[in-house]
This record gives sequence, structure tokens and C-alpha cells, in this order.
Amino acid sequence: MKKQPSQLKRQQFRLSFSLYLNYVVHGFGLLILSQNMTALGQAWNSPLKIVSFVISGIGIGRLLAYLITGYLSDRLSRKFFVYLGMACYFAFAVGIPFSKNIYFAYFLAILAGIANSALDAGTYTTFAEMSAGGRGNILLKAVVSVGEFILPLLVSAINLNHAWFGISFMTMAALLAINACLLAPLKFPEPVKVQNSQLKLALAKGSKKEQAKRMLVTVCFAFYGYASMALMIWFPQWITLFGKAQGLSTAVSHLELSLYSVGSIIGVIVLFSLLGRGVSDKKILVGMNLGATAMIAVLLTNQTPVVCELACLAFGFTAASGVMQTGLNAFMHLYPARKGLATGVFYFFGALASFTVPIITGILSDAGVRAAFGGDLVVGLIATCLTLAISLLLKDIHLPELTISSHQPESLAKDQ
Repeated sequence: MKKQPSQLKRQQFRLSFSLYLNYVVHGFGLLILSQNMTALGQAWNSPLKIVSFVISGIGIGRLLAYLITGYLSDRLSRKFFVYLGMACYFAFAVGIPFSKNIYFAYFLAILAGIANSALDAGTYTTFAEMSAGGRGNILLKAVVSVGEFILPLLVSAINLNHAWFGISFMTMAALLAINACLLAPLKFPEPVKVQNSQLKLALAKGSKKEQAKRMLVTVCFAFYGYASMALMIWFPQWITLFGKAQGLSTAVSHLELSLYSVGSIIGVIVLFSLLGRGVSDKKILVGMNLGATAMIAVLLTNQTPVVCELACLAFGFTAASGVMQTGLNAFMHLYPARKGLATGVFYFFGALASFTVPIITGILSDAGVRAAFGGDLVVGLIATCLTLAISLLLKDIHLPELTISSHQPESLAKDQ
């Protein structure tokens, strides 16, 4: 028996709500160790340097897991990987406050990185299959920011009341437990199935030259995964120090970072609207990266406070508005039957950026803060060139014609 459209819309809303709630928790997970560094150092009887080392385990977990979870999510169910991510985050949240062994804590941090990769493998692919273009993926950026906004306030309230620091971890665990119950009865859309004959036909339409272009654009997407992540995390790491080095006041330098965050939130809303209106994701990729690069150039050549503030707002709007997720959506469209693997490859390179950018900027800082911040301009130019190459190459690549069942009302009637 087919479900009525209104029932399906309600179920899609409930599924979207649960998937987004997981990313509020993920926002907690990104900051919760750094926000509790002093308390954790006391619990482990270790200096802050060791606590910082434990935090690096999250990045290791991502690097270890992204390719594996992405590959397997195309063969197993999306729901399984969403639950796997939730289970790993739950173990991390419950285990860290009670861990006394630094090695066990590092293992739990690696588990948090695995949780991130598993959630991405199950969630990004699900949103791509729930709606054309994967618009829902764009809002994940804003939802993570909600978690990152709430957690520091929660930790601050705990500290002011001299309560146990583990309450913030238990809150994270409780949200996961509640969401697991909400998610249990919900059905996930069926993954897109591409018949071998369709795929062979699509490949046969192209010459060896076209197939070479397909491989080249795949490489460009992978490198764009690195460049887009590097562009986004490089800026907030150095903008405050750069502002001070430029002679701006401490207040203005910190305001620049806040404006970057505001621009990011505005950008998510605008980008979500543009994709809903059918604007080409290729045009968005080129335009946003070009704009972000221009804003870095403005900051490097101008010391007027108002101009710098507007440039920071515009940079957040362009570079941190979900443009990375837009790139992933385009990559998944290139491989409609391998969305999980595309997600794994894309974010594996993004994880490499998270791991290597602090090292690169640390080396550049030996030449001064301006050199460290200015390196982001080079990254922006590379990202823009990659998006231009992607846009041009995709024009000559044939894709299999698909009827995506998950766009039809029946798609949620059957669990994976």
C-alpha cells in the first residue's frame, strides 16, 4: 500500500530532523575536548600539551575511516552507518569523562573521528537521495554551527556553577540516545541503482578522450575537497592574529572572526535558496571561490577597519556557506551509484587538509603572521582554478540517465 504524499512529507521531515540533530551533536564533538582541556588535564594528571595530543586523535580517526565507510556505505545500508556514527560518538561521550588512561582517551578520540566519517557516509548520501541536487546537505553546515554555539555556553554554565565537567559529555550522550529512539522507526530512501547496461552505455558514448576527462575531473574533485577545507579552516585560524599584525585593535580583530561566522550563516541560507531555484552548482562553485579569493586579496592590501570587516563578512558568505558541500553534491552526481565512495574520497582529502594546514601555517609563520595568513590566498587561487576545470570538464562528460526512485513517493516505504 502506497503512502499518501502528506504522510511521506511528514516522514521525510522526521528523518531530516533526526539527521540534522546528529550534526548538532557533531558540533558538540568538534569542540568538547578543547572546551574541557583544563578539567581533562586534571583528570588525566597530564599537561595541556598531552590533552592537545589527544585531540589530534579525531583527525587520525577521520583519515583512517573515510575511504572505508564511504566504500561500504554503497554496499550496506545508509541507516547502518548513521547508527554506527551515533554509536561511536556515544561511546566517546560516555567514555572520556571516566577515562583515567591517556591511551584509552586517545582511542576514544580516534573513535570520534570514525563517528564523523560514518555519519558523513550515511547522511550526505541520504540527503542526496531524498531530493534532487542534495540541497539538504547545505544546511548541515549551519546545523553544526548551532552545536558549536550551544556547547561553549553549556560548558561556561557548568564552570560557573562548579559542577562536574562531565555533564557536557553526558548531554551529548543523552541527545544521541534520544535521537536513536526517534530514528529507529524511520525509513531511509533506497540508494540509486544504476544498471550495468546503463553505465556501459554512458561510458560507450564517450571516446577515450572523454573517459580521460572523467578521470581528470575526479582528480580535480578530490583536490577540491582538500582546497575547500583548507581555505575554510585557514582563515579563522589566522584572521585575528593577522588583524592585530595589521595594526587593528584587539576588539576589531576579534569582531572580524565574528563577522566571518555571521557571513557563513547568511551564506548557507542564500545558497540553499539558490539551489532550490535551480541555479547551476558549477556556477556557484566558481563564483563563490572567486569571491572568497578576492576577499583575501582585499584583506592583504587594505588596512581600513570597515573595509576589512566587510571583507571578513563576505569571505564567510562565500567560503564557509556550504560551498564545500555543493562541490560534494556535484561529485556525487558524477558517480550516482557510488555516492558513498565519492563522499569518502572527498572528505578524506578534506581530513588531510585539517591535519596538514596547521603544520603548513606553522612553517609559514616563521616568516611572519602576514606570510602565514597570505598562504590562504594561494589556496583560494588553487580552489578557483579547480572549480573552473571541473566546470569545463563536466560539459563533455555523459552521465547515465537515471530514474531516481527516492524522488518518488514510494521511496520511503521500504527500509534498506
